[in-house]
Amino acid sequence: MASEHVDVLIIGAGLSGIGAACHLRRDCPDKTYAVLEARDAVGGTWDLFRYPGIRSDSDMFTLGYSFKPWTDPKAIADGATIREYVRETAREYDVQRHIRFRHRVVRADWDSGTARWTVHAQRTDTAESVVLTCSFLFACTGYYRYDEGYTPALPGVDAYAGRLAHPQHWPDDLDHTGRRVVVIGSGATAVTLVPAMAQRAAHVTMLQRSPTYVLALPSRDRLADALRRWLPATAAYPVVRWKNVLLSTVTFQLSRRAPGLVKRSLRRAATGRLPAGYDVDRHFSPRYDPWDQRLCVAPDGDLFTAVREGRASVVTDTIDTFTARGVRLTSGAEVPADIVVTATGLNLLALGGLTVRVDGTEVDLASTVAYKGMMVSGVPNFALTLGYTNASWTLKADLVAGYVCRLLRHLDRTGQQVVTPLPPADDGRVPLIDLRSSYVLRSVGALPRQGVRAPWRLHQNYARDVLLMRYGRLTDEGVRFSRATATPAPTRRPVPTRPAARR
Repeated sequence: MASEHVDVLIIGAGLSGIGAACHLRRDCPDKTYAVLEARDAVGGTWDLFRYPGIRSDSDMFTLGYSFKPWTDPKAIADGATIREYVRETAREYDVQRHIRFRHRVVRADWDSGTARWTVHAQRTDTAESVVLTCSFLFACTGYYRYDEGYTPALPGVDAYAGRLAHPQHWPDDLDHTGRRVVVIGSGATAVTLVPAMAQRAAHVTMLQRSPTYVLALPSRDRLADALRRWLPATAAYPVVRWKNVLLSTVTFQLSRRAPGLVKRSLRRAATGRLPAGYDVDRHFSPRYDPWDQRLCVAPDGDLFTAVREGRASVVTDTIDTFTARGVRLTSGAEVPADIVVTATGLNLLALGGLTVRVDGTEVDLASTVAYKGMMVSGVPNFALTLGYTNASWTLKADLVAGYVCRLLRHLDRTGQQVVTPLPPADDGRVPLIDLRSSYVLRSVGALPRQGVRAPWRLHQNYARDVLLMRYGRLTDEGVRFSRATATPAPTRRPVPTRPAARR
């Protein structure tokens, strides 16, 4: 029996995958598509993570989709609200009936003769193998492992008598009311967990090896609140979106060009929110420059408030060993804990772990070069979504999805079938993700590299990328367009559907 064929196969039904499907419905309504999702629900990260206080570090005017205005009063939203926003978008654009849940993609094989991908998936509920073919493969898998978070070696942990939890797999039965909690880590997850747990815990200690920059931002956007009183959401939304884009761009560029100035500003802001005499340099002044790692956001300064009110504390030290009652530090002090949370980071996993082959040869992603931060050299009719590291993930995801639609229309218009990125002629190669966070440094070598100039260079600049990806040329030195060398066999195709009405 012939395999089922779709024009576009999307891997992942999270924020990026749902957005990609909606862009297809809006911009390429004649294209058939399917979405394969390894889990049993829409939402990706926002469905997986259920720890206390789970929220986004990015404001929802930029984390939201460009085509669906964010109307909730809070600009920095909690995970459940974001999850519902993604699901509502999927319903609005009739995406859900195209999603095949519990389908984990394990292998994708490109055949130049037929200009098609053969995609092998395995059902996670029945272990059944499923095979589909597609003309274009779109990986919206993110870049970390969903089934396993990162936990370093914890000396003496077997002696610990309390509860141990990782935020990526939060126990449903874990009640921290009235308990002493130690959160190990200082990144965005820890900065979220500590004030959230401190609302009910007896006390929460954030135990960190070294500090992180924490920036207090209002949970509501004043401009958005003002504009909503006078303008419809469709008019107010892009104004606030661009205001926030420009502010984050200025902050990032200033951090790169005048790091000392930004350091002093962040330190002064933290000092103003902490108790008099607090050791800001030890606990909130990192050794690295701002944006060498992501800035952590504290909505309305909630972390500083918890510390100031005595409900939480920050300890900067290293672990000597766990004890039955808590954690003994290298300094000799012991921090008592009924619950220890290892907010120690993520494990990176490129393309959700799937194997990619082109004409029988397995692709080594680490040896490829990214084209416009969304395609990889030598791999035809393939795109992946990697969001910005210095701004909202969705800003880049929207641009990538829009660019894929431009490519598909260009192929149809010119009678071509295949678009293949080419590696740059120069030998300059740099990491694709320019951060010094531990989770990046551990695994960035497994990702594609990038070149030293456009179109192989990712500039982490949304305004610049808008010009490049929405309005720039599709035919440049970085890609080759061609046709299949043989005629494909007949395949079953789903009937295309009309796009949902736009808001």
